[in-house]
Amino acid sequence: MEEQRVTLTNVDIPFGRMVMIILKWMLASIPAILLMWLVIGLIMLVFGAGLGGFAALMSR
Repeated sequence: MEEQRVTLTNVDIPFGRMVMIILKWMLASIPAILLMWLVIGLIMLVFGAGLGGFAALMSR
């Protein structure tokens, strides 16, 4: 089968519809942001506990 190329030159989306698309994307990103905060917080907790424990051992 031969490859066919398509060039998109114009997209006509009403302003209100574009706003709704952007709002849906924003709402969909909230769980991803919360999950990212949780993962980063756990990583910081592990490193902080590790470095704190190492500092306690070194001060004795």
